[in-house]
Amino acid sequence: MSADGHDKYTWYKSEKYHDSDELMTKYTTVMTHLGSQETPPVPFDFNGTIANTLQAHRLIQLYQKRYGPELAGRFVDALYTAYFTQQAHPSSRETLLKASLVAGVDEKEAQELVGDESVGLAEVKRLVGEEEGNGVDSVPMVVVEGRKRDFTLQGAKSVEEYVKCLEQVARECA
Repeated sequence: MSADGHDKYTWYKSEKYHDSDELMTKYTTVMTHLGSQETPPVPFDFNGTIANTLQAHRLIQLYQKRYGPELAGRFVDALYTAYFTQQAHPSSRETLLKASLVAGVDEKEAQELVGDESVGLAEVKRLVGEEEGNGVDSVPMVVVEGRKRDFTLQGAKSVEEYVKCLEQVARECA
């Protein structure tokens, strides 16, 4: 996907749902319902831009290494909120800077890291390539390490699917 991106609704309809109005309506209806069940509710907006997210992933990796999982998680949450509910471009400097500040990154450092797109880029490209080699083609991708085997959850999953996975790991570790 290009950095400039495409219209989100049009892309989903054509690429994911084969230009079917019926399937696209079903998708938006289901997602709207799922979002309404969350606390607080997630008011999905299916308009905006879908684009390459390499720069967002670069910053997630940097923040994870520099500040730990809590700040990186806040950054991801801020990006998701902006993208899924506010029509924000997922990799624009404006979106990335705002999400960085919401997450708690110092403004000067956030401006430097968002502005210098080369910092950490080689490492995140290496990691993306490694995961592509493992067959990963969607996010999130969560690996739960078990005693006997590892479990991989790829793409959007329900809470029940995570619970089922963790219960399986617990049974195997008992």
